[in-house]
Amino acid sequence: MINLDPNTVGEAAALVTSCLWTVTSLFFASAGRRIGSLVVNAYRTVIAIAFLVVAHVLVLGTIIPLANTAQWFWMGASGIVGLVIGDGGLFAAYVTIGPRRAVLVMALAPIFAILGAYVMLGEVIAQLALVGIVVTLTGIIIVVLESEERSGEKGVSKKLRTYGFLFALIAAAGQGIGLVLSKKGIELVSGMTLNPLSATLMRLILAASSIWLVLLIAGRWPQLRGAASNKEGISNVAVGAFLGPFLGITLSMVAVTYTQTGIAQTLMSLMPVLIIPTVWIRYRQRTSWRGMFGAVVAVIGVAMLFLS
Repeated sequence: MINLDPNTVGEAAALVTSCLWTVTSLFFASAGRRIGSLVVNAYRTVIAIAFLVVAHVLVLGTIIPLANTAQWFWMGASGIVGLVIGDGGLFAAYVTIGPRRAVLVMALAPIFAILGAYVMLGEVIAQLALVGIVVTLTGIIIVVLESEERSGEKGVSKKLRTYGFLFALIAAAGQGIGLVLSKKGIELVSGMTLNPLSATLMRLILAASSIWLVLLIAGRWPQLRGAASNKEGISNVAVGAFLGPFLGITLSMVAVTYTQTGIAQTLMSLMPVLIIPTVWIRYRQRTSWRGMFGAVVAVIGVAMLFLS
């Protein structure tokens, strides 16, 4: 029997999460153009909850996670910060400036995660891991600086660019801090560590409740009801919900359970690098040598994180 190091398990889960979220971004961006980012955010949580409930019953034998009040509070806070505020900003950025530009700004998420984990959890990153994080982020930044003309993306107005990057910055902060809140909820009580499926389901139940309540109060029911008849839009949401909120977020909870928050968030922020081959395959968008060099640097940083 192979005994895997817990840190390796967490880091591998974070890396797979990044792959899933990269693909998911394309489905949600496509759905957002058809039914709107707010509607996407609402429907994807409900669909993901359906997947999670089935998995929770099959794996753990219960519909509702067994957790204490404090854990529900912190997982709920994580869901609101990460999935309501953070993902709401990300979906708005997808529609405004496109998935590629949006995920590039998400490279800032590890910084928020590292600072938040230090303040709230007392986590201190080891020297080699810290160097690995710096190298990985350097590679991502190189990719970020790739010229838009050579990437093949369509230009956007200065006003839309400003709004789009502001939305993406909110998303980065929400994702980083939301992950810290998740880890606090998972490890709050000794001997009662939450199962990743339970943690994900708790986050999504509270996030979905908040999203739907806000949209209904805002009078968006006609838009929500009308979107249900858009088969292509809902189909994209369903696929994205399975890959992202169901598989991706569950694996992110595995990652944060078994490795440090800053390392997990860094590995889950490789979307700017992974989006290069993804958009080339999907949209035939080209990448410059600088972008490919940045990807290589990021991979070296990832290797250092695993070696640490």
